[in-house]
Amino acid sequence: MPRQLVLFGRPVPRLGSRHVSLIFVCLGLFALFSLLFSFPGEPGSQGVVAVTTPDTPDATTPKTDSKPAGHKFGIPKSFKSPWLKKLNPFKPPSHPPQRQKNDTDGESSWYSDWRWLTMPFSSSITLDEDRAVLPMLTKRTPIYCYYDTTVDKDKANKEVESDLLLAWRRAWWAKGFQPTILSPAEAMNNPLYEELQKVEDMTDALRTDLMRWLAWDNMGGGLLAQNLLFPMGAYDDPLLTYLRRGEFPSLTRWNDLDDGLFVGPKAEVEAAIKLAMGSPHVKVVKGLLAAIQDKSEDPFTVDTNPKALAFYSARNIETKYSKIGEEITANRVSGLKKLNQLINAHLHLAWQNTYFKGISVVKPLPHHTTHMIKPAYKLAQRLSHCPESPLPKTCPPNMKECTPCDDTHPLGVSTPAHYVNTSGIFTIGTVPHPLTMLTLSSLNSDLTIPFIRRHTDRDPWIYDLTTTISPKGIPAAPRVLKFKEIVASDPTSASSLWLQAENPAALSSSDLDWTFGFEVPSEASYPDEEKGRDGLPPMHERKYGPVPEEKELEMERTLLEKVKGVVMEKKERLSGERRMIKEAVEAWNLADGEAWRFVRAWNGRAAVERREWEGRERRYVGGMGSERRDA
Repeated sequence: MPRQLVLFGRPVPRLGSRHVSLIFVCLGLFALFSLLFSFPGEPGSQGVVAVTTPDTPDATTPKTDSKPAGHKFGIPKSFKSPWLKKLNPFKPPSHPPQRQKNDTDGESSWYSDWRWLTMPFSSSITLDEDRAVLPMLTKRTPIYCYYDTTVDKDKANKEVESDLLLAWRRAWWAKGFQPTILSPAEAMNNPLYEELQKVEDMTDALRTDLMRWLAWDNMGGGLLAQNLLFPMGAYDDPLLTYLRRGEFPSLTRWNDLDDGLFVGPKAEVEAAIKLAMGSPHVKVVKGLLAAIQDKSEDPFTVDTNPKALAFYSARNIETKYSKIGEEITANRVSGLKKLNQLINAHLHLAWQNTYFKGISVVKPLPHHTTHMIKPAYKLAQRLSHCPESPLPKTCPPNMKECTPCDDTHPLGVSTPAHYVNTSGIFTIGTVPHPLTMLTLSSLNSDLTIPFIRRHTDRDPWIYDLTTTISPKGIPAAPRVLKFKEIVASDPTSASSLWLQAENPAALSSSDLDWTFGFEVPSEASYPDEEKGRDGLPPMHERKYGPVPEEKELEMERTLLEKVKGVVMEKKERLSGERRMIKEAVEAWNLADGEAWRFVRAWNGRAAVERREWEGRERRYVGGMGSERRDA
């Protein structure tokens, strides 16, 4: 029998569990109010008053007031965070940001803003669940080349020259530049054009070269290249990075490039033109460099060692690719076609040598995503194989040594479950909509809300993708910010490509060519096809999860095709139940959905940017260098 407690001769009643709970609640409330009211809310609130003396009329000295300062809430100021404003359910409604020019592509829409990494979820800024926040569009530095439209040429010659100009534009666009073709029309707008016409007995070659410089000067200086100068180095190569900045304090040329590339400000470009026009050698020389070679004050700063630039000059073609040179001499059209084919092969080879460690086709949650990453795997095989080349064992002119492409030993293609940020590896990712990922992982298309909440993890794709770059325990919001950095920040944006699982064809063959800077081979041999696998990626290692059986692979294919229609359809057109399930899955997987919308908007904006620019440039130089030229 329990012992009876006695106080002052009277028995003390025993406390039940309800009484004990009430006592603890009261003690807790007492402690909370003691913390809030027993200390002053602000430092220095103990009554500091200003005391002015005759000697120091403006001096202020602290003095303790006898009157208590009163009690205020001692809530720390650190609680005041911009996050609280975003999460406040009682804040007044506000209008979404204004629409921007060219901010949609199909069902994708975006808002370009510098705050793209301040909030993990775009809807906090756009107030729109389907509108992604992207970084500000980087202004591309123009690089100019000159094409003389006054020379009369037949259709075949124009076509092959246009193809070479297209290759030049594509290569420089992929490195972050805005390649622009100039013509005599720009030169004639230069005030110095009238002075050029007054110079007598000038050689035709020098006059053409000065027209090139006048056109460049009319555009305000910057970069002037020959149309046979190609970037064949890594995106983050120091020289290419310097050129992309577009800040050139002096007129500069490169010793090994002859007249292949010039950079400089407008004032110094104009001064060089005047020096050349006043040269006593205008009757014999063939270019601006030769015209000013005897000048006491050389206007050029000469740099050396342009490792990232390949110049297919007449001298390089004659010494390194003599067969091409002989073909050009014998049949110009046929020879230029082979030169274009050689340049494309060298651009592809330079890319392969940059990513010599191989191509990583990431496959998060690999158990049931084999069919989902098939388009990415096929693209990787196309990139790893060799393009057609008239001289397959040769290297670009800027590479003394390279590893020639060999289809018997193609570039390696791996399918890891996690993203790895390693130099020398190019990453191709497939980003699924949360509904796609949930349908495939469960092998079930008849999802219900209770099943989603009770039997599925939240944001499984982003967690698995970032396993190796984010420590365990990091929540989904910081992980999706890290993913956005990978997709849209230098240099990882240049070493990775991310596709939509439901619409991999959103990036057309033309889009891929402009992304990589060369024509990606349309086909590649697939060893697995002989085994009846229809080009499917190899099965993952068991350490990444169970390996699917053939029956499960067939279910993957069927479910993937079925869920694509639901994901790509507008919500307004979906039936009530389908729409409810789609919205529930998106709400349950906020980070995965944000990653999917971000990639969709990122690819869409890149395509819109290029299409708009191509449409403008097609109006000039008779459409030379465009994929669709005017007749």
